[in-house]
Amino acid sequence: MCNVCGCSGEENLPAEPEEQHSATFAAHVHEPIMQDHDRHADRNRQTFSDSGVLVVNLMSSPGAGKTSLIEATIRELGARFRIGVIEGDLETENDAARIRRLDVQAEQITTGIACHLDAHMVGHVLPRFDLEALDLLFIEDVGNLICPACFDLGQHANVVLLSVPEGIDKPEKYPVMFRAADLIVLSKIDYLPHAPEFTVAGATASAHRIGVRADTVALSARSGLGLDNWVAWLEQALTHGLADRRNRTKLST
Repeated sequence: MCNVCGCSGEENLPAEPEEQHSATFAAHVHEPIMQDHDRHADRNRQTFSDSGVLVVNLMSSPGAGKTSLIEATIRELGARFRIGVIEGDLETENDAARIRRLDVQAEQITTGIACHLDAHMVGHVLPRFDLEALDLLFIEDVGNLICPACFDLGQHANVVLLSVPEGIDKPEKYPVMFRAADLIVLSKIDYLPHAPEFTVAGATASAHRIGVRADTVALSARSGLGLDNWVAWLEQALTHGLADRRNRTKLST
């Protein structure tokens, strides 16, 4: 993975007795770093809330369909809600370019060696947006089922995608990610005829076995099947957010 969050190399291996002092020192160094990160996340969240924009963080393994879901959402909601996107990848602006073709502002964060976005990175690109002119901001995190769940970006909601080709047991294999979800999206359900071992009930049961109680929607961004349930979930969140924004505007005049 990366050397930024300490998820690579020997840092994660149990320390031998003679290494206990070094491990204790590393823990003392790591704690203030994370406290600083959390302060940045809180600052981002306050900025989002003050601007009245709903921020949704999309997380999944690579290729689960995050960008395709954003594209489909823009086509469904773009005429009624103002949408912006932050894209996270190690390299290239490929995903941001796809979003821009739909006349939506997309800012790319290329992390280099880091396997996740963090609050500092997100905060760095926020000045490029007129946040008060947005209703909905998507953050598409780096494709990874481990580290992104551990880093608060200041978002209001986490959405975790699980695609049909990945198999139904990913929640049990990667519990931290799925426990962080406010909504689980079972994506690429147009593949179901080709993956008889995958069922919506089976994937949902896998999440329930690790204590996840988040709602689940099953959809295909390509065909549009099931997309209405995703749109309804977003609309409910957006309506609440817009009401809050109108109240703040009224109180300030």
